[in-house]
Amino acid sequence: MPTESLWSRWVISRLYAWIVVCIKRHFGGKNKLVIETERLMLREYTMDDFNALYEIMSDPETMAHYPAPFDETRTRRWIEWNLENYAQYGFGLWAVVLKETGEFIGDCGITIQNIDGEMLPEVGYHIHKKYWRRGFAKEAARAARDWAFMNTKYNVLYSYMKYTNEGSWRTAMANGMKKVKEYPDPKNTISYAFAITREEWEKLEKL
Repeated sequence: MPTESLWSRWVISRLYAWIVVCIKRHFGGKNKLVIETERLMLREYTMDDFNALYEIMSDPETMAHYPAPFDETRTRRWIEWNLENYAQYGFGLWAVVLKETGEFIGDCGITIQNIDGEMLPEVGYHIHKKYWRRGFAKEAARAARDWAFMNTKYNVLYSYMKYTNEGSWRTAMANGMKKVKEYPDPKNTISYAFAITREEWEKLEKL
């Protein structure tokens, strides 16, 4: 049956992703560079990023717009989830590193998210609070947006966030996105969704 075939392909893809994660966890791997900008490098996560990521994701101020800060288990799972995304989709959230010093300052990239009941490609970003208001989130998000339109067939990219997260929706706007939806969300009470189409992006690139 077709449904069984689809289910089998899904199971195989998840098994492959799990095997890749296990190999990277136990044997390590190179920090694969994906994107380079004026000040930043975006590369694939490794489990060696745990301590630096935990410092960000366990911070109550940084995670004020999430249900709760992450503990060690959720932080480790965050990295594993992105390793799975690389294997399954060819993208995910990437580690954001300062070119000048090599310091890990957060993550940014593309993931598939449930936005008001639809699974959609989303540009996400998290930056260490000591580097807020320096334009790093905007720089990384624009690079991820460009990468997605140049390397995938998606015709619309999204960013979504809790309605109180002004910093996040201002970054989305700086990324050329417009607010397209406001909807009830059990996690966020109310979520805002911003989007940019491929056509809108192409016009921006010509400016």
